[in-house]
Amino acid sequence: MEFVLSPEILAVLFVAATLAGFVDAIAGGGGLITIPVLLLAQVPPLHTLATNKLQGSFGSLTATLMMLRKGLIQFANVRLLFVCSLIGAALGAFAVQFVSTKTLDVVIPGVLIAIALYFLLAPNAGALDSKPRMTDGTYRGTVVPAIGFYDGMFGPGTGSFFSMAGVALRGQNLVTATANAKALNFASNLGSLLVFIFGGKVVWIAGAVMIAGQIVGAWGGSHAMVRGGTKLIRPMIVTVCVVMLGRYLWQKGLLPF
Repeated sequence: MEFVLSPEILAVLFVAATLAGFVDAIAGGGGLITIPVLLLAQVPPLHTLATNKLQGSFGSLTATLMMLRKGLIQFANVRLLFVCSLIGAALGAFAVQFVSTKTLDVVIPGVLIAIALYFLLAPNAGALDSKPRMTDGTYRGTVVPAIGFYDGMFGPGTGSFFSMAGVALRGQNLVTATANAKALNFASNLGSLLVFIFGGKVVWIAGAVMIAGQIVGAWGGSHAMVRGGTKLIRPMIVTVCVVMLGRYLWQKGLLPF
């Protein structure tokens, strides 16, 4: 399918990707910005998801490289998790082309509420490392591929899901959990992107412009995350979850405006 996008639309996509890259590097949820903008640019839904994965992959890669450079990610600790996230996302991207995603309209709002309340009502959660509530093998074989699968099917908020899971289930401090989330989010973006490329769903001109924006935004967001630490990450995650929840309720006509 051929797409002709005006210079003005491409400029808007660049700005949207820059903002999304910044938000994603701190808390996740950049898809809240890029997906609606791509849809407004008249890109079909499946092509929107595919193109979003292309540009998001470069943003999460940039953030991951920054975290590795700062020593916040230990490759040995995430390499198996990386593979599980990638596989889960590839399966999700394959499934979204054949099944309805309406069940997400029921599941995701509940998860968003849980994450927001967790960080609001447990202000010390993630302040320090704590005892894991789930073994590494169970976490690797269930939670990580499940979040990856969600990212392959839809995506927004994946970084927040990975961060919350690292804190609540693996006892990581919030900075470490957020840093690891970047690597796992890169894996899920990459896994789903490969499936979409094989299916010919990527709009390359839009993706190329948005890649540039993502790299700029992710670079800035990564620096902000490292400097701001928990004081910045926690409110950003809560904000992203609340905004996502509001978007779902608005789409369902459950808000009075």
